[in-house]
Amino acid sequence: MKLDMANILIIEDEKILAEMYQDKLSQAGFGIFSASTAKEGLELAKKEKPDLILLDILLPKESGINFLNWLKNEAKISSIPIIAFSNYDDPKTKKEALELGVKDYIIKANYTPEELVQKIKEYLKENK
Repeated sequence: MKLDMANILIIEDEKILAEMYQDKLSQAGFGIFSASTAKEGLELAKKEKPDLILLDILLPKESGINFLNWLKNEAKISSIPIIAFSNYDDPKTKKEALELGVKDYIIKANYTPEELVQKIKEYLKENK
């Protein structure tokens, strides 16, 4: 897989943030799918089988943790790498997300969109 051909699913409920990350990632050459709820994200993941999922932890109705639990039970997509991406800096939640298989737990406020794009590129290079 060439990096510029990688597809990324963004699960983010804040519209402005979702659009900003979509713009940055598509400018970097990634294909982008976007969902605003955990359920919508799971359906899109099943349909599109992205190369990486960028997952917000605090989502309406069902959390990113719920999404991770559901994904574990979906054999065809359970191996998709996930980067948790949240401003929810709770050690217990971070530990739970890591135990559920996220590759990284990034605090949004600590990364510019450009730094996030760089981190995703590095991650995809390491894991192709």
